[in-house]
Amino acid sequence: MTLEDKQQAIVEEFALFDDWMQKYEYLIEMGKDLPKIDDSKKTEDRIIEGCQSKVWLDARYEDGKMKFSADSDAIITKGIIGLLIQVLDEEKPEDIVKSDLHFINDIGLHEHLSPTRSNGLASMVKKMKMEALRNC
Repeated sequence: MTLEDKQQAIVEEFALFDDWMQKYEYLIEMGKDLPKIDDSKKTEDRIIEGCQSKVWLDARYEDGKMKFSADSDAIITKGIIGLLIQVLDEEKPEDIVKSDLHFINDIGLHEHLSPTRSNGLASMVKKMKMEALRNC
């Protein structure tokens, strides 16, 4: 599945919900389903700056692709990083760096987040792209 296919799948999943309360519930479920990262990876250098809640991102480069795992102390934020991982995990670094993550706007996520969560989302995207750039 290509990066574009993954984005389209998320857009289609979110289209199934009638309102944003259902979409938030879905985000919460995604956060609950996100595999936990080892506590040893919850270090200061893995915290994404710019997020109101704590978000730890572990990024690895293996076999020509980026592998991401993450955790957060806030369940909706955990769902948001889970969405990003769903799209960017197992992708080539150069594809991540040049990606236009249009699904964020297509599902209306930006407009339904508080300003602090929206800033956090932008910080998550920036951090994941920076990690990929280090491996280009």
